[in-house]
Amino acid sequence: MRSEAGDDVPPFDPLAVDRAYLQERARRRARLERSRARRRAGLRFWLVLVCLVAVSLLLTVTIWREIERLFGL
Repeated sequence: MRSEAGDDVPPFDPLAVDRAYLQERARRRARLERSRARRRAGLRFWLVLVCLVAVSLLLTVTIWREIERLFGL
């Protein structure tokens, strides 16, 4: 005879465990990659911003010197 406690045990599927493990690893990897991409995007933003400010300052100084030379200021 079977006991009632034996009927309550859920079936164990090792393939389901492996699939869940691989899925969790993929989620973790994707989360890490999103974090890295966000960090790189922030770094790129500041690098482009600094370059634009430097170019605009260089252009401003160059134009100012030309105006001084042309009009004798």
